[in-house]
Amino acid sequence: MDLIAHVAKTHLRKEPLGDFRVGDTVDVHTRIKEGDKERVQIFNGTVISRFRGQGPINASFTVRRVVSGEGVERTFPDHSPKVTKVEVTRRGRVRRAKLYYLRDRVGKATKVKEQFVDNG
Repeated sequence: MDLIAHVAKTHLRKEPLGDFRVGDTVDVHTRIKEGDKERVQIFNGTVISRFRGQGPINASFTVRRVVSGEGVERTFPDHSPKVTKVEVTRRGRVRRAKLYYLRDRVGKATKVKEQFVDNG
């Protein structure tokens, strides 16, 4: 086994982040260090893309939200130790793998239709 693959394997996440897809509205819990204190910050928004990467270590996802009329996007690596968990607040029903078209939309047009789960 080559050295790069061995180092990458040691840095992979042990427990999965959670089951979320493109179009879902999620809360991403990230660990933030301020001075000598550490706290968890929550970034909520719509997942607009998942990037699988050339290897599992490069996988990432992008979350978008609108704050006071300005669009904010953050890209999180899947295997970052700073990301503690991802909670799905709403399932989205989309027909695209990447939702970059939401960048051009304003107001209610940025909403993604909700997917309702039928529990029998």
